[in-house]
Amino acid sequence: MKARTLASVAVAAGVVLVTSACGPEKSTEDADPKPSRPAASSTPPAKPSITPSATPTGDQPAPRTTEAAIERYEEFLHAVGREDIDTVCEVAGPAAEQAEDQGFGPCTATFRITFQMISPTQKKALQTATVDPTRVVELAPGKVEMPTESVKSSATFGEDELGSSTLEYLKNNWYITD
Repeated sequence: MKARTLASVAVAAGVVLVTSACGPEKSTEDADPKPSRPAASSTPPAKPSITPSATPTGDQPAPRTTEAAIERYEEFLHAVGREDIDTVCEVAGPAAEQAEDQGFGPCTATFRITFQMISPTQKKALQTATVDPTRVVELAPGKVEMPTESVKSSATFGEDELGSSTLEYLKNNWYITD
C-alpha cells in the first residue's frame, strides 16, 4: 500500500467518524433513554433489543452487500473518532499489513500517530459520521469504494485529509484493503 494511501486510510477513518452517525438504523438502546428503576424493584431488567449489524457474531458471516460494507466502514470511522485502536486495526488490517510490508510500522503504531493528526472537532464528528449510499461505488462483487464525498459529518474533510477507501469482502467480513 502506498504511503499516501495509508495516511489517507488513517485520516479518512478520523474524518468519517467525525462526519457520520452510526448508520441508517439505530438500536432501541441508542434511540430511547433508559427509564430509571426504583431501588426496591424485584423485577429483573428487560433484555435490550439488538439490531442486526454487518459485524459477524459467532460463526455467522457478515452479509456480502454494499449496505454491510457501508456499515463496516462507518464502524471504522466511529472507531477512529474514539481512538479505538483495536477496531481500527481489525477493519483496516489488510491495508495496514500492506503498508507494514512497505516499511511502515505496525498498525497500532501508525494509527496512534494518525490519531494525533486529527483535531478534537474532527474526532467528535467521526464518532457520528455516516456514509451516503448513493455515492458508494461497487467496483466488483465483494469490492466497493467509499469516496471521500460519501462521508457525511459535522466536519468537512478534503480528499487530502480523508481520501477514498476500498473495502473488500474477505474471510466472511468487509475489510479496508486500499
